[in-house]
Order: sequence, then C-alpha cells, then structure tokens
Amino acid sequence: MALFAVEYTYAPGAAATRDEFRPEHRAWLGAQHEAGALQMVGPYPDGTGALLMITADDLAGAHAMIAHDPFAREKAIEAVRVNEWVQVFGPY
Repeated sequence: MALFAVEYTYAPGAAATRDEFRPEHRAWLGAQHEAGALQMVGPYPDGTGALLMITADDLAGAHAMIAHDPFAREKAIEAVRVNEWVQVFGPY
C-alpha cells in the first residue's frame, strides 16, 4: 500500500450542494477511515478545499476510491490533485 495526498478544490458555486451532501460525505469518510483507507482528512479554513491522506495500492486505486465520495458524485469538487507521498517522519 502507498500513501497518497489528495487535494480537493471546491467548486465555487457548489456551496449549497456541499451543505446538502455533507452528512453523506462525512459518513463516507468515516467508513473509509474505519476500513483503513483514509488516514486523515480536513478542510482548508478558507473554504476553498480539503486535504485527504489515503492509502491505496496505486494511483488508479486512489482515483477509484475518491470517485465514490458523494462530493465527487454530486460535482461539488472543481478539481482533484492526487500525488503519491513518501513519509519521512510521522505517525504513518
């Protein structure tokens, strides 16, 4: 398994959509965390997006996982950047 840093950039006109689907999004995040695929997650304080740290077999697996996020399904995310990340220090 590899670690991937996933950066969401929220679609500017989709705040109402994110508000509507946030409970489902958070439930999905919780399920991913319980399954061990989501290590940490949180939004940027300025409301422009969020950072997720996930584990997956490869880049394709990382993209496949985040495609199931309700925010992605509902097009509440304008852009997604996924980079494999190599840990030097820290809890993972």
